[in-house]
Amino acid sequence: MTLTDLALSQFMDPFRIALLIGPVVTMQRTVAITGRVIPLLAGFACVAVIIPSTITQGLAADYVTQIGVGVDTHAVILGVKALVDRRTAG
Repeated sequence: MTLTDLALSQFMDPFRIALLIGPVVTMQRTVAITGRVIPLLAGFACVAVIIPSTITQGLAADYVTQIGVGVDTHAVILGVKALVDRRTAG
């Protein structure tokens, strides 16, 4: 499995997307106390590690590569969400 295939499979994974909604909702509810950056980074790193360690035994990519691509995928998803929020707020 190439890195492109791995990234595309992570972008299309509904389980990953559902798990990424949790840190965003938590951040929005607790922004006055914890800020924005720490909850998002902790939640996204947790999802990037949990999914490869539990449900991806059949992939040819190794564990560290899956985590690295997962972090990159989450950064892109967070960036797109930030752009959408900025466009709708202004």
